Amino acid sequence: MNKIVFATTNKGKLKEARQILGIKVDPLELQVDEIQTLDPVECVKKKAQAAYNQVEIPILVEDTSLFINGWGKLPGVFIDYFMKSLGNQGILKLLDKEKKRSALVQTTLCYFDGKKSIIVSGKIKGRISEEEKGKNGFGWDPIFIPNGKDKTFAEMKDKEKNSLSMRKIALEKLKKKLFI
Repeated sequence: MNKIVFATTNKGKLKEARQILGIKVDPLELQVDEIQTLDPVECVKKKAQAAYNQVEIPILVEDTSLFINGWGKLPGVFIDYFMKSLGNQGILKLLDKEKKRSALVQTTLCYFDGKKSIIVSGKIKGRISEEEKGKNGFGWDPIFIPNGKDKTFAEMKDKEKNSLSMRKIALEKLKKKLFI
């Protein structure tokens, strides 16, 4: 396989996928209804099937979830909604008095060819910072500090972030399953 179609409009996710997979990754902008579930696997599976039904070509979809332990693992798969509604500053404000700032980030990918789904996940643990830091990355990168590091994803250069990110873990697993 020398090319994959990725249903995303997120330039940051697309850039990371291209760097990590090392093959041509074509973006495809699709309108897929947001799946209302707390389960990332169910979310990507339904999203991939819906995307495939629109274009009828093998397709890759992704969901990246942020589980904050002090919030009962919310926002989880609803992180996009939280980011659109609150942004990083709103999340930090809500966490202001929270002692449990530990978090888990998980990228779940589904490649669907019309018959078979290949689903993989990558997870890393970390914590939510006290303030936004860094200018790189996207989304909640300025507030997430991976365990063992003293800086947010947004403070890291692409190479450092990609060497330990949950997306890299998931993309590497997918790469093996697709024999790229």
